[in-house]
Parts: sequence; C-alpha cells; structure tokens
Amino acid sequence: MKTNYHTHTDFCDGAETPEAMVQAALEKQFDVLGFSGHSMYPFAADWHIAPRAHADYVQEIHRLADVYRDRIEILCGFEVDYLPGISVPHPSQFAPFKPDFLIGSVHYIVTDSGNFTVDDTAENVRAGIERCFGGNAREAVCTYFSLERDLLREATCTFLGHCDLFRKRNGVLHLFDERDSWYRDELRATATAIAHSGVIVEINTGAITRGAMDDVYPSAEFLSLLAERGVPITISSDAHRGTDLDGAFDRAVRAAKAAGYTEMLLLTSGRITSQKLPTW
Repeated sequence: MKTNYHTHTDFCDGAETPEAMVQAALEKQFDVLGFSGHSMYPFAADWHIAPRAHADYVQEIHRLADVYRDRIEILCGFEVDYLPGISVPHPSQFAPFKPDFLIGSVHYIVTDSGNFTVDDTAENVRAGIERCFGGNAREAVCTYFSLERDLLREATCTFLGHCDLFRKRNGVLHLFDERDSWYRDELRATATAIAHSGVIVEINTGAITRGAMDDVYPSAEFLSLLAERGVPITISSDAHRGTDLDGAFDRAVRAAKAAGYTEMLLLTSGRITSQKLPTW
C-alpha cells in the first residue's frame, strides 16, 4: 500500500485545498491519505488552523472521505505542537473532532527571554538562539530534545513528527556538529524515550522536497538507534503541495533499509498494520 499521513492544506500553511491534495494523491496512486493540519487548539499561530476553523476542516476532510471512498481511504488528523502548559498532543484536547490520528511535534522553544520556532528561516533561527540562549546553540539543541522527551512522556499520539527538526538549518548555520559526543548523547537519550513511549516515528522527506536539507528526518545515526531499540516507522512526506506527496519516498525507503528496517507500519481501516518496505 502507498500511504502518507503528514499532509498540509490551505487550512494551515499548505498551498492547496484538501480536494486538490486528494486529486494529486489519486494521480500518484495512493491507497491512504491522512490529513494533518497544524494545530495548537484552542490557540494558534498564523500557520496553524484557526481555532474557529477546526470544525470546518474536519467537516471538509470527512466530506472528501465520503466522496472518494471507493477510490482512496482518507483520514482526518492533526499535527499538534507541544508547548508545555499550553498544547499537548492528546486525544482529550481534540475530543470534539474525533481525529483518526495525531502527530506530535516540537516546533517551538519557549524561554523566559522569548520564543522561536526551529522550523523557520536560517536568519530567524539564528536570531532566536541569540535572543533566547545568548547565542549558545548547544543549549538550544539540548532544550529542543528535552522538550521532545517531555512530549513523549505527556502526549498520546500515533506518530512523532520530524524528530530531529533542529538539523533543518544546520547546513547553513553550522550551529553544531552531529559527530560531537554531546549531540550523540541527546540522540541516544531521545531514542530510548521514543522506544518507551510506543509511538511510531515517521521518516519525513519534507526537507528534501522543499529544498531545506538534502536528507530525511531522522538522520542515519538516529534512525539506526531507533532500529536497535525496535521503534516502528512509517514514511511520510510532510507535503504542502500535491506534487510533493510522494517526494523522495525512494530515499526514505533506502534510509530505512540502511538502518536495518525491513517493515513499516500503516494506519488503515482504523487499525495499525505492517507491510514490507516497498520498492517505490
């Protein structure tokens, strides 16, 4: 089966309507398409689904699921930001909308000196580290992974989104060296926390298709650590346009195999199943 659970539309920061994304998925012969609008319900930044629009979003995804039910399985989910005390990826927060799945993600780092998102332009990420950490990139990265481990303890979600997102601008900013012992310690600690949580990790190809980084999330080393701990994976594109729905899926499969994986998990018909890694 060909699946994707990380899909954005013009309800949040995507470029196209949900129906346009469905049409693209049909052209690309997907079996399952999961929508995952950015959410911090009942709060929002300008790139989240507006709180008042959540019901409209769910209604539209359900409408499409019915219209196209004979051609593709369509699921309604959310990519939920983790902000301590404000937003936690948990079904209770989204009970009114009865989502099929939740993706838990860390985008924001909040300190007494301010906040920033690591999923921003290189210039804004550098400015955020300067403002919030006095320019100490190591402290910022360690805080990011600490927040991710907190998410794993507090949240109940199906998937963990782009679990080493801080790498996105590192190729430009050269904030840290992934070979440093402290960084590898963070990966090991986080991989262990992921294994204990039972969450499914996505191999996310979005940085490749949007030209931000020539690699998948998580990195080869991180993915190997996850494989050693028996952490299950799925493959998702983090698509903001229909053309990117299966972008770099072949590279995601190669990364999974190189780490030692032979299977991936799918969410279909309301349950989790496994299949051998495909040959996309």
